[in-house]
Amino acid sequence: MAGTTIQIKGARVHNLKNVNLDLPKDALICFTGVSGSGKSSLAFDTLYAEGQRRYVESLSAYARQFLGQMQKPDVDRITGLAPAISIEQKAAGLNPRSTVGTITEIYDFLRVLYARVGVPHCTKCGARIGAQTLEQIVARILALPEGTRMLVMAPVIQGRRGEYRDLFEDLRRQGYLRARVNGEVVNLSEDPDLDRNMRHTIEVVTDRLVMRDDIRTRLVEAVEGALHLGQGTVMVQLEEDGRTSDLLFSTRYACNECDLSYEEPTPQLFSFNSPQGMCPNCHGLGTMMRIEPRLIVPDPSKSINEGAIEPLGTIANLWKRHFYEGIAEYVGFSLDTPWEQLTEEARRVVLYGLGYKRITFTFRNGKGGEWSHRDRFNGVVNDLEKRYHTLKSQRHKAELERYMAIGECDLCHGERLKPEALSVTLGSLSIAALCRLPILDIRAFFEKLSLSDAERQIGDEALKEIVARLDFLLNVGLEYLTLERTAPTLSGGEAQRIRLASQIGRGLVGVMYVLDEPSIGLHPRDNRRLLDTLGQLRDQGNTVIIVEHDEETMWASDHIVDFGPGAGVNGGEIVAEGHPGVVAASTASLTGQYLCGKKTIPVPASRRGVNDKWLTILGARQNNLKNL
Repeated sequence: MAGTTIQIKGARVHNLKNVNLDLPKDALICFTGVSGSGKSSLAFDTLYAEGQRRYVESLSAYARQFLGQMQKPDVDRITGLAPAISIEQKAAGLNPRSTVGTITEIYDFLRVLYARVGVPHCTKCGARIGAQTLEQIVARILALPEGTRMLVMAPVIQGRRGEYRDLFEDLRRQGYLRARVNGEVVNLSEDPDLDRNMRHTIEVVTDRLVMRDDIRTRLVEAVEGALHLGQGTVMVQLEEDGRTSDLLFSTRYACNECDLSYEEPTPQLFSFNSPQGMCPNCHGLGTMMRIEPRLIVPDPSKSINEGAIEPLGTIANLWKRHFYEGIAEYVGFSLDTPWEQLTEEARRVVLYGLGYKRITFTFRNGKGGEWSHRDRFNGVVNDLEKRYHTLKSQRHKAELERYMAIGECDLCHGERLKPEALSVTLGSLSIAALCRLPILDIRAFFEKLSLSDAERQIGDEALKEIVARLDFLLNVGLEYLTLERTAPTLSGGEAQRIRLASQIGRGLVGVMYVLDEPSIGLHPRDNRRLLDTLGQLRDQGNTVIIVEHDEETMWASDHIVDFGPGAGVNGGEIVAEGHPGVVAASTASLTGQYLCGKKTIPVPASRRGVNDKWLTILGARQNNLKNL
């Protein structure tokens, strides 16, 4: 029996009373009973805890020092125990970078698919990007103003970790003297000192040139060498008035309409957690802390002079007072007019400024002296946001956060990625647009997706993984979620079912899974699909233990363990166990009496009336709510 069962002897964790129990392996086992009867104590605090402890003890002493010492549960002996994985009813975490797509790894396979078979478009005109010849690249460089100083470079390393000593040695053997490492030009006579744990970008300098009429031949050689070394990509650093800028050229990814070149799409380009793909404005979050006008003007009945703009206070002694006087004069309003009586235009200018437009401001020192200057007015909101992002002190930041709220990023509009990533499409959808669809619609999208034979061969493995994981999510009743949905917004039940779907996708065998009430929050129509999924996990060769009160789940189980007879000190015993039919026939089991129909919960003849107090919700649009 030891090979086919998990044997528990003398379990005394919490209120368990020296429990002895044999559980069948590779079965779906339901722990049930009244709340506080000891179900979780045996499932999580005994079986799972001991499985984890034994796994940690099997590791090396070096690995164990990072995991800490795990206390042995109060139990005499457990035999036949498998490695344990717990899937509890708890939130998926607070990290806003974690989404349904990243938790299930669907987004990782989407990144690979878009990088391999996606269609890139120009970020400026939207035209499909095509090839660019050597002659076209040279012609564009020759069109630069005479006297322009430049470095022709070959990108060889893009945002990867390592010391790259072998690379530098190989470049020296080929005769290259300089390289730009992380934006700084260095001499290759000695190896640059690079931290192997940091990401580095390396471009090899193939020539240094000054734009003149007679450099064509030399330029062609430099560009040709850079294209060969950079695998079809060349970078040109321009120097003008002490400032540098880069031009990127590619023989494979260029827009002939706009004369713009692009880097070859890689999976990192589509990652909002990578510097290569994240929106430079919000750093891949899709949202930003923004100054909220209604918070900085809490009392609209006050005028600006009276301190309507709370972070500024009264501006009588403010050294920037002349800016507000100048704006009032330019727009045509009084600083003594209550904020609520100002025109929309006046309020907009005070809050958001005049952009790049310069106007005349006059400064008066109170001693009769005055002088004028022309300057831009950025607006209160822009000034406060700039100050927030430059502050080092967390205390000062916290003071400004009183006037801030989370808002959508102005650049990516909540899509987290840089424009180059969002311009790559698959079946007319960008990766961000696809992730906004419900999972059911994404599955239909891939069902209808038309790819050429070559594209399908390239993306076949990624497609299989994506579709399989989507099906797992559908099978646990999560078809309404989107892949962009962030982990902190998921309920405990949703998070648990996502983790459950992920475990099925990993295909582990010989594992003991412990789940906490997976049916919570499920509509009855979805419960059957959940049970099929749990059965699939069992059929892969795993033992599945679930703490559950749902009747349908009990009947679908291979084995039921009923705890009781009461809760707390009145519980901690095994009242009945065995096949669902055996438990249903047990007169000692309260659960069994309900299973066989001896006891029922009657439907009340009349429902409790409601009072006249109502909670009103208007225009709710969070997640999938549609303006309720």
